[in-house]
Amino acid sequence: MAKTITVIPGDGIGPEVTEATLAILEEAGAELDYDEQVAGLAGMEQLKNPLPQLTLDSIRRNGVCLKGPLTTPVGTGFRSINVAIRKEFDLYANVRPAKTMVPGGRYEDIDLVLIRENTEGLYVGVEHYIGLEGDPRAAAESVMIITRFGAERIVRYAFEYARENGRKKVTLAHKANILKYTQGLFLDVGREVAKDYEGEVEFEDRIIDATAMQLVVNPYEFDVLVMENMFGDILSDLMAGLVGGLGLAPAGNIGKDVSMFEAVHGSAPDIAGKGVANPTSLTLSAVMLLEHVGQPEVASRIRNALHRTLADVETRTGDVGGTATTREFTDAVCRNLE
Repeated sequence: MAKTITVIPGDGIGPEVTEATLAILEEAGAELDYDEQVAGLAGMEQLKNPLPQLTLDSIRRNGVCLKGPLTTPVGTGFRSINVAIRKEFDLYANVRPAKTMVPGGRYEDIDLVLIRENTEGLYVGVEHYIGLEGDPRAAAESVMIITRFGAERIVRYAFEYARENGRKKVTLAHKANILKYTQGLFLDVGREVAKDYEGEVEFEDRIIDATAMQLVVNPYEFDVLVMENMFGDILSDLMAGLVGGLGLAPAGNIGKDVSMFEAVHGSAPDIAGKGVANPTSLTLSAVMLLEHVGQPEVASRIRNALHRTLADVETRTGDVGGTATTREFTDAVCRNLE
């Protein structure tokens, strides 16, 4: 029986990369049905709400969502819809693989996974202005919140992921040398959880800035990395840069009852409608979705087809050194399915 999933095409290039991804899924024989909904700017335009109740109800009903990029206004307007969905469904684990797809880059054979805590830290959104001497916005304050519960479940998720996927090491990155309470708690909990996996998965902790440097100097030192929300947001983009950019980076957001798989890149309104967008990020996220819903064979076929397509410069899109359109790339992936 086909699994019904919620599909949010998104804004900007979102509808284009979503159409391409769904075409590849169909050609590969994925057993999925689609419940299409809107959010972000499309939600505002159609339903006067960036996160309509109809969309939330669909995600809750289906339990699995595939989401294209959504536009978040900078500095003003509505808050990130991505963050709102994660908070609404307690999607506490953000899983961001970084794996070499295009040969001949700055690095070869990169195979890393970043596990990011998705609901706490500075992104919890507890912030306000402080008025001074007649200026209501003289200062601004944000609060970083780390709980023992949140730290324990994300670190344990990282170790379970490593164990289930044959990974050898978990690196916990932190800033406990400066933020001794919040980051100190995260590190203390991580060390306690690591004891449960002694002899199975190696554990180390590193300062976050040193981790960033070493990821560039020698990324092969790492395997699975786990960290709090904002650090994970930043380093996952750095890791995407190791393999060619955000256009090649997938992501899954995992909760107890609901999971959302999404393109990592933005909505890129400057190229929307031009037919040149690279759908690889969303397609790889769909591959993660297929593995999540128990269709690993189809997932493997699509991943292999992407590898073959990206290995040929003639069938790459412009962001990775080729000249192919979105349609030409999609057609090539479909031809390369075996």
